[in-house]
Formats: sequence, structure tokens, C-alpha cells
Amino acid sequence: MLDDVYKETQAKMNKTTEATKGEMAAIRTGRASSAILDHVTVEYYGSQLPINQAATISVPEPRLILIQPWDKSVLPAIEKAILKSSLGLNPSNDGNVIRLPIPTLTEERRKELDKVVKRKAEDGRVSIRNIRRDTNELLKKMEQDKDISEDDLKHGKEKIQKLTDEAASQIDKILAAKEKELLEF
Repeated sequence: MLDDVYKETQAKMNKTTEATKGEMAAIRTGRASSAILDHVTVEYYGSQLPINQAATISVPEPRLILIQPWDKSVLPAIEKAILKSSLGLNPSNDGNVIRLPIPTLTEERRKELDKVVKRKAEDGRVSIRNIRRDTNELLKKMEQDKDISEDDLKHGKEKIQKLTDEAASQIDKILAAKEKELLEF
């Protein structure tokens, strides 16, 4: 019974760290990454699709993203979607592919992005702590209902704290990697 609680808690915490990692990947740094286009959608035959479902996205150079649509008629729509997005990038359409040069970041922009990634990391940590709180409340209720003993409650809280510390550590590693990426020129 307790093992199920631990597994479920760990699964929720893993999901939270993965979500934080995904949010961090979508933040544009001075280096090209196809992940920055994950939230950009394009109108494709009457429906909104992520760009990666309408084209092949590759990163041939550290500061260039290449978008090659499967259907050339969608090139203008992809170009328009990128221009409308909040990425601040200028696509170059040559009739076959879209080249997306990634400019280097200004010092001011780096500082802004650093604040954003720190905020996202803190949001992840808060989510982890909320999961811990909810699980601890569940354990207390189980103890009150005489489903587990007082010792089980104590050991359970210790194990949940250990899981929390591990998940928070993972988020700290994700943050450190993103900050390092932001500082690269």
C-alpha cells in the first residue's frame, strides 16, 4: 500500500521535472535548438499544427535552424507563424526551405532570460513541494484511519522528503545547465 503511494509520488515528481525541462528547452538562447519552435503552430490545411508536424526541423550549425516542409505550399504559412510568434526571429524563405538564423543575445536580454529560467525553476520546485505536502497529508490520513502505523507514517515522511530532495536537485541541475547555455556566446 505504501509502495504505491511512493511510486505515484515519484511519478508525479518526475513528470514535474520533465515539464520544467521542457519549458526551459523552449527558451531561446544564443544557440540554435529545434525546441524553441515547439510552441509555434502553423495553419496547415485548415487546422493548427506544431511546425514539427508539417516540416523537418534540423540544426546544421550552432546558430542556424533549417525548416524543410513536406509540402512547399506551406512555406509562407510557416514563415508567417514564426514572425507572429514571440521568438523575435526573422525567417529567410528561399522557396524550398526556411533558414532561421539565431542572433547572439545582448547582455540585457541574457539577464532577462536568466530571470525567466530562475522563475521557471522555482515554479518547478513549488510544484514538487506541493506534491510532497499532498502526499504527507495522505499519509497522515492513512495513519488516522489506522491503515498504517505511526512508525510507517514517520518512515513514509522521511522517504517522501528524500524523493522531494532528489527532484529539487534535478531541477537545480536543469537550471544550472540552462544558465550555462545562456552565458555562452
